[in-house]
Amino acid sequence: MKEFFAEIRGAVMSTLILAVVCCGLYPLVVFGIAQALFHDRANGSLIVDPSGTLRGSRLLGQQFTADKYFHSRPSAAGNGYDPTSSGGSNFGPTSQKLHDSIAQNIADYRAQNGLATNAPVPADAVTASGSGLDPHISVRNAELQAPRVARARGLSVEKVLELVRSNTEGPDLGFLGEPGVNVLTLNLALDSLNAK
Repeated sequence: MKEFFAEIRGAVMSTLILAVVCCGLYPLVVFGIAQALFHDRANGSLIVDPSGTLRGSRLLGQQFTADKYFHSRPSAAGNGYDPTSSGGSNFGPTSQKLHDSIAQNIADYRAQNGLATNAPVPADAVTASGSGLDPHISVRNAELQAPRVARARGLSVEKVLELVRSNTEGPDLGFLGEPGVNVLTLNLALDSLNAK
Protein backbone atom coordinates (compact mmCIF):
# COMPACT_ATOMS: atom_id res chain seq x y z
CA MET A 1 0.00 0.00 0.00
CA LYS A 2 2.92 2.32 0.83
CA GLU A 3 4.40 1.70 -2.61
CA PHE A 4 1.08 2.48 -4.27
CA PHE A 5 0.84 5.93 -2.61
CA ALA A 6 4.51 6.59 -3.45
CA GLU A 7 3.71 5.91 -7.11
CA ILE A 8 0.66 8.18 -6.99
CA ARG A 9 2.65 10.96 -5.32
CA GLY A 10 5.39 10.62 -7.98
CA ALA A 11 2.83 10.79 -10.79
CA VAL A 12 1.09 13.84 -9.30
CA MET A 13 4.43 15.65 -8.74
CA SER A 14 5.54 14.85 -12.32
CA THR A 15 2.25 16.17 -13.67
CA LEU A 16 2.53 19.39 -11.65
CA ILE A 17 6.15 19.98 -12.71
CA LEU A 18 5.35 19.34 -16.38
CA ALA A 19 2.28 21.61 -16.14
CA VAL A 20 4.38 24.45 -14.74
CA VAL A 21 7.12 23.98 -17.36
CA CYS A 22 4.93 23.30 -20.42
CA CYS A 23 1.95 25.52 -19.58
CA GLY A 24 3.73 28.33 -17.79
CA LEU A 25 7.46 28.74 -18.35
CA TYR A 26 7.68 27.62 -21.98
CA PRO A 27 4.85 29.91 -23.25
CA LEU A 28 6.33 32.85 -21.32
CA VAL A 29 9.78 32.28 -22.85
CA VAL A 30 8.33 32.00 -26.38
CA PHE A 31 6.17 35.10 -25.80
CA GLY A 32 9.18 37.07 -24.53
CA ILE A 33 11.37 36.08 -27.48
CA ALA A 34 8.59 36.91 -29.96
CA GLN A 35 7.99 40.32 -28.37
CA ALA A 36 11.72 41.12 -28.29
CA LEU A 37 12.69 39.92 -31.77
CA PHE A 38 9.48 39.96 -33.83
CA HIS A 39 7.26 42.53 -32.08
CA ASP A 40 5.26 43.58 -35.17
CA ARG A 41 4.67 40.04 -36.42
CA ALA A 42 3.92 38.63 -32.97
CA ASN A 43 1.13 41.19 -32.55
CA GLY A 44 -0.61 40.50 -35.88
CA SER A 45 1.26 42.81 -38.30
CA LEU A 46 -1.28 45.53 -37.56
CA ILE A 47 -1.51 48.71 -39.64
CA VAL A 48 -2.21 51.87 -37.66
CA ASP A 49 -2.67 55.17 -39.53
CA PRO A 50 -1.00 58.41 -38.40
CA SER A 51 -4.10 59.38 -36.39
CA GLY A 52 -3.74 56.19 -34.34
CA THR A 53 -6.70 54.38 -35.91
CA LEU A 54 -6.29 50.65 -36.46
CA ARG A 55 -6.91 49.97 -40.16
CA GLY A 56 -6.32 46.21 -40.28
CA SER A 57 -3.58 43.64 -40.59
CA ARG A 58 -1.22 43.37 -43.51
CA LEU A 59 -1.83 39.60 -43.34
CA LEU A 60 -5.63 39.68 -43.78
CA GLY A 61 -7.52 40.88 -46.82
CA GLN A 62 -10.46 43.26 -46.69
CA GLN A 63 -13.40 43.85 -49.00
CA PHE A 64 -13.18 47.00 -51.16
CA THR A 65 -15.96 47.80 -53.64
CA ALA A 66 -15.76 51.55 -54.45
CA ASP A 67 -14.25 52.53 -57.82
CA LYS A 68 -11.61 54.66 -56.08
CA TYR A 69 -10.10 51.53 -54.46
CA PHE A 70 -8.28 48.52 -55.80
CA HIS A 71 -10.52 45.50 -55.34
CA SER A 72 -9.35 42.41 -53.50
CA ARG A 73 -9.78 38.96 -54.95
CA PRO A 74 -13.12 37.23 -54.30
CA SER A 75 -13.50 35.62 -50.87
CA ALA A 76 -15.43 32.52 -49.84
CA ALA A 77 -14.81 33.21 -46.12
CA GLY A 78 -18.19 33.82 -44.53
CA ASN A 79 -19.75 36.95 -45.99
CA GLY A 80 -16.43 37.91 -47.58
CA TYR A 81 -13.16 38.25 -45.67
CA ASP A 82 -14.67 37.06 -42.38
CA PRO A 83 -11.66 35.86 -40.31
CA THR A 84 -13.94 33.72 -38.14
CA SER A 85 -15.01 31.70 -41.21
CA SER A 86 -11.73 31.22 -43.04
CA GLY A 87 -11.92 28.75 -45.88
CA GLY A 88 -12.49 28.18 -49.55
CA SER A 89 -15.71 27.36 -51.35
CA ASN A 90 -14.85 23.62 -51.58
CA PHE A 91 -16.40 23.48 -55.04
CA GLY A 92 -14.67 20.94 -57.28
CA PRO A 93 -13.58 21.49 -60.90
CA THR A 94 -16.78 19.87 -62.20
CA SER A 95 -19.07 22.05 -60.06
CA GLN A 96 -21.61 24.04 -62.08
CA LYS A 97 -21.85 26.58 -59.22
CA LEU A 98 -18.08 27.19 -59.44
CA HIS A 99 -18.27 27.54 -63.22
CA ASP A 100 -21.19 29.99 -63.02
CA SER A 101 -19.53 31.99 -60.24
CA ILE A 102 -16.28 32.38 -62.17
CA ALA A 103 -18.12 33.32 -65.37
CA GLN A 104 -20.05 36.01 -63.47
CA ASN A 105 -16.85 37.26 -61.79
CA ILE A 106 -15.13 37.52 -65.19
CA ALA A 107 -18.02 39.53 -66.65
CA ASP A 108 -18.14 41.81 -63.58
CA TYR A 109 -14.37 42.37 -63.62
CA ARG A 110 -14.36 43.30 -67.29
CA ALA A 111 -17.30 45.69 -66.83
CA GLN A 112 -15.84 47.36 -63.71
CA ASN A 113 -12.47 47.93 -65.35
CA GLY A 114 -13.65 48.89 -68.85
CA LEU A 115 -12.12 45.84 -70.56
CA ALA A 116 -13.24 44.27 -73.81
CA THR A 117 -15.63 41.33 -73.49
CA ASN A 118 -12.87 38.96 -74.65
CA ALA A 119 -9.97 40.52 -72.70
CA PRO A 120 -7.90 38.06 -70.65
CA VAL A 121 -8.57 38.30 -66.91
CA PRO A 122 -6.05 37.24 -64.22
CA ALA A 123 -7.12 34.10 -62.34
CA ASP A 124 -6.77 35.80 -58.95
CA ALA A 125 -9.32 38.41 -60.01
CA VAL A 126 -12.10 35.84 -60.33
CA THR A 127 -11.22 32.99 -57.94
CA ALA A 128 -11.03 32.92 -54.14
CA SER A 129 -7.91 31.85 -52.28
CA GLY A 130 -7.90 28.69 -50.17
CA SER A 131 -8.23 30.68 -46.95
CA GLY A 132 -10.55 33.35 -48.33
CA LEU A 133 -8.40 35.92 -46.50
CA ASP A 134 -5.51 36.50 -48.92
CA PRO A 135 -4.48 40.19 -48.77
CA HIS A 136 -2.61 40.14 -52.10
CA ILE A 137 -3.51 40.39 -55.76
CA SER A 138 -1.22 39.78 -58.71
CA VAL A 139 0.70 42.64 -60.27
CA ARG A 140 -1.25 42.14 -63.52
CA ASN A 141 -4.55 42.36 -61.64
CA ALA A 142 -3.44 45.67 -60.10
CA GLU A 143 -2.27 47.01 -63.47
CA LEU A 144 -5.67 46.29 -65.04
CA GLN A 145 -7.47 48.08 -62.18
CA ALA A 146 -5.15 51.12 -62.23
CA PRO A 147 -6.99 53.13 -64.95
CA ARG A 148 -10.34 52.80 -63.09
CA VAL A 149 -8.77 53.90 -59.79
CA ALA A 150 -6.91 56.77 -61.46
CA ARG A 151 -10.11 58.00 -63.15
CA ALA A 152 -12.12 57.81 -59.89
CA ARG A 153 -9.46 59.72 -57.94
CA GLY A 154 -8.49 62.25 -60.59
CA LEU A 155 -4.90 60.99 -60.70
CA SER A 156 -2.68 60.00 -63.59
CA VAL A 157 -2.40 56.30 -64.35
CA GLU A 158 1.39 56.65 -64.03
CA LYS A 159 1.05 57.94 -60.45
CA VAL A 160 -1.26 55.06 -59.53
CA LEU A 161 1.10 52.52 -61.12
CA GLU A 162 3.96 54.06 -59.15
CA LEU A 163 2.01 53.33 -55.95
CA VAL A 164 1.33 49.79 -57.19
CA ARG A 165 5.06 49.23 -57.62
CA SER A 166 5.86 50.63 -54.17
CA ASN A 167 3.30 48.27 -52.58
CA THR A 168 4.44 45.18 -54.47
CA GLU A 169 6.06 42.51 -52.32
CA GLY A 170 8.54 40.05 -53.81
CA PRO A 171 8.23 36.27 -53.70
CA ASP A 172 8.51 34.60 -50.28
CA LEU A 173 12.16 33.96 -49.40
CA GLY A 174 13.03 35.60 -52.71
CA PHE A 175 12.03 32.64 -54.88
CA LEU A 176 8.76 31.06 -53.68
CA GLY A 177 5.69 32.17 -55.64
CA GLU A 178 5.10 35.35 -57.59
CA PRO A 179 5.28 39.00 -56.52
CA GLY A 180 2.01 40.26 -55.04
CA VAL A 181 0.42 43.62 -54.30
CA ASN A 182 -0.98 44.13 -50.79
CA VAL A 183 -4.41 45.66 -51.46
CA LEU A 184 -4.86 47.20 -47.99
CA THR A 185 -1.50 49.00 -47.93
CA LEU A 186 -2.02 50.16 -51.53
CA ASN A 187 -5.48 51.58 -50.79
CA LEU A 188 -4.20 53.27 -47.62
CA ALA A 189 -1.37 54.82 -49.65
CA LEU A 190 -3.95 56.13 -52.13
CA ASP A 191 -6.04 57.61 -49.31
CA SER A 192 -3.02 59.32 -47.77
CA LEU A 193 -2.03 60.68 -51.20
CA ASN A 194 -5.50 62.16 -51.71
CA ALA A 195 -5.47 63.56 -48.16
CA LYS A 196 -2.35 65.56 -49.00
